Amino acid sequence: MSSRRSTTGPRLGIAAIALLVDAILVVVFAGIGRGSHARAATIAGLFETAWPFLAGLAIVWLVAFVWRSPLAILRAGVPVWIGAVALGMLFRMLSGQGTALPFVIVATLTLALMLIGWRAIVAIVSKLRKRQQSA
Repeated sequence: MSSRRSTTGPRLGIAAIALLVDAILVVVFAGIGRGSHARAATIAGLFETAWPFLAGLAIVWLVAFVWRSPLAILRAGVPVWIGAVALGMLFRMLSGQGTALPFVIVATLTLALMLIGWRAIVAIVSKLRKRQQSA
């Protein structure tokens, strides 16, 4: 029982941090977007822009069991990215927010860079550390 607790604890901690990083990056994306369109810098405005993508992110984290391998690029990063964009755009459309093609393209590329990119950086750093330890 104690060995299970010791392997679950760190895994849950890593998953919580990964979810937090994903959510922060989605909020940063929303903030950058609002800023580039000279929209008011308010918490309510930021939430209005971010919530569809945050909801998509949360759904994918649950449905795709992302917490099992939260740092994996293919098992976590790609589904989180696709889900955040696809569900985010769906929720934007359903709530009367814009889904113009240029915005969809920018959101798709930017969120790919952010949600997959940070995991790629972690993978590279981890690989370099392992290489240094074995040398």
